[in-house]
Amino acid sequence: MSPRPLGRRIAAAGSGLFVALSLAACTTHPSPEVAVRSFLLSWQDGDHARAAGFTNGDQVEVESALADVHDQLDLASVRFDLGTITRDGDQALAEFEVSADLGIGDPVWNYTGRMPLTDGPQGWLIDWSSSVVHPDLDDGERLAVSYEIEERGQIFDRSGEPLVAADSVTAFGVLPAEMDDKEEGVTELAELLDEDPDPLLNRVRSAPPEQFQPLVLMRDSSVDGTLLSEAGKIAGVQTEEIEINLSPRVSPFLVGEVAGTAEHRVSSRVAGSYQAGDTVGLSGLQNLFQHELAGNATTQVVTLGEDGEQTAVLESWEGVRSGGIETTLDLNVQRAAESALEGMPGDGYLVAVDTASGEVLAAANASGQATDDAAFTGAYSPGGTFTMVSALAALESGAVTSDSPMPCDYQSEVGDRTFTNPSGGFLAGDPDLARNLAFLCTVGFVDVASEVGAEQIQDSAARLGLGADWQLPLPTSTGTVEVGSGDADAAAAMIGEDGVEVSPLGMALAAAAIADGSWNGPTLVREEGPSPATEGSLDEAHLEVIREGLREAVTNRFPEVGVGEEPVYGQAARAEQDDTSLHWFVGYQGDIAFAVLAEVDPEMTMWQQYAVTAATGFLNGVAHGVPETEETVEGQQQPPLGEAVNPDSLPGTEAGPDH
Repeated sequence: MSPRPLGRRIAAAGSGLFVALSLAACTTHPSPEVAVRSFLLSWQDGDHARAAGFTNGDQVEVESALADVHDQLDLASVRFDLGTITRDGDQALAEFEVSADLGIGDPVWNYTGRMPLTDGPQGWLIDWSSSVVHPDLDDGERLAVSYEIEERGQIFDRSGEPLVAADSVTAFGVLPAEMDDKEEGVTELAELLDEDPDPLLNRVRSAPPEQFQPLVLMRDSSVDGTLLSEAGKIAGVQTEEIEINLSPRVSPFLVGEVAGTAEHRVSSRVAGSYQAGDTVGLSGLQNLFQHELAGNATTQVVTLGEDGEQTAVLESWEGVRSGGIETTLDLNVQRAAESALEGMPGDGYLVAVDTASGEVLAAANASGQATDDAAFTGAYSPGGTFTMVSALAALESGAVTSDSPMPCDYQSEVGDRTFTNPSGGFLAGDPDLARNLAFLCTVGFVDVASEVGAEQIQDSAARLGLGADWQLPLPTSTGTVEVGSGDADAAAAMIGEDGVEVSPLGMALAAAAIADGSWNGPTLVREEGPSPATEGSLDEAHLEVIREGLREAVTNRFPEVGVGEEPVYGQAARAEQDDTSLHWFVGYQGDIAFAVLAEVDPEMTMWQQYAVTAATGFLNGVAHGVPETEETVEGQQQPPLGEAVNPDSLPGTEAGPDH
């Protein structure tokens, strides 16, 4: 909360106030109206000494009392409107409306004030007492603003498991009554903790002086004896140990970071209304649902006696209770995803969704960084994993049927481009679409591209959600499938190259559609609901062909992925993008569809397929569980994974019924 400067205060209502003030400057106060208007305008303008001159109180005491009201409430501005004035001989009673802005992020306090006046030798003067400030304020009392801050809410997985861990936090704060100089002391504390002093001063100025005011939160791991010792030297500074839900247990990019601790520098990173000591979501769901998770403090204007004890509540604004956010994540599946990525040699991502609903079960990155959201937003070439999409396009166009031959040679020339199978192999005999899909014969897909056509490729991709109109509360990429007009353009698109970019989330949803028979929009937060489904159903006969090819791919090329009792269906491939080799595995088992992507240095051994190894680890983790002690540690990297069979290999390079 940053107070607005006095120079921005709104002028008093009615031009008559200015006339009255001009008259009062050169005469006694000829009427109660002139005295009241002059007093209110001076008070409103911050000229407390002048305002005191319109009262019969001790001028120094009145000036000090009016100045104290500004500090006690930490006012951003105050505005007065004159009400009725009743007169009885040399006595009068004036009513006035007060609008006190308690500052950015705080409410405006509106109330009706009353002041008695007496006509004497100096004209009409206000009979001064504390009740002029507020009718219920007695002499010897002062005003203060009290806050009752809500405990930050929790983010849950689909079963009600908490996804945010409680951190032990040291709250650095002050007891205002024990400070020699509030501004000096708070500024010294702010400098010690590398914080902006202004929000801290705002909190302290208006706080009840006998109540501890937490100002800066620091994780206990960041607090040492020297810091505590230096803080303890500042008069009025105290510390308290508290626990707050701050750290994501899993998926930092998705759950998000929470500010409120000194290492986050809230004052310099977060714009908007917040109180010192508040928690603020910086990213992910913590940021998107800040209002629901943080709630609003209950704010009260109170009176305090000379002993600092509260004597009355003059006004109260009930806060909004903090609440929980229920996600579709499955903590066990999420742990399996994060554990599977621990051995990535570089960046890596895994997204898992429910095949029947599109609900996101897990979203992980290998880095553990809260800023790394490429699992949702990445734009990657899918390479040969896109053949599950182009297989649907080939069937829907009629270019091939479930049992028609689909030759697979070593290479093919289309336009001015030459396309070669990833392994350099071929398939002899009369292979069909399912067999081409099983052994990743990209040449077979290239050769039917002109019959399929650019429009059909784009349409089939959209029916699997790629490039379609859907979204989540967090930023996402739905992918792009932009196919040029030439035959070579269509050929490249059929194998996930030029003009085709996807995210791991998009590919997981496409695999779910093939498994389920229809594409379902993703859901991450229950109350947000799912994205709209794509129009039109998918032909079950076409899907059976694709499923057969994906099942044979697992059986023949990477059987190690076949973990558990239920069959695994999937496609693995490598693609080149810029200076990076992309390793993919996209598939499903039972009611879980998932996509794994590894970004690998091309100079690393070509026989390592990190996505396949990670997929195997993921399904093992889902089947057998991952101990909680293996939850991802931010920034942690494990030794590289072991060697794996090259999943791009065709069964051989010599002619024969199985080659």
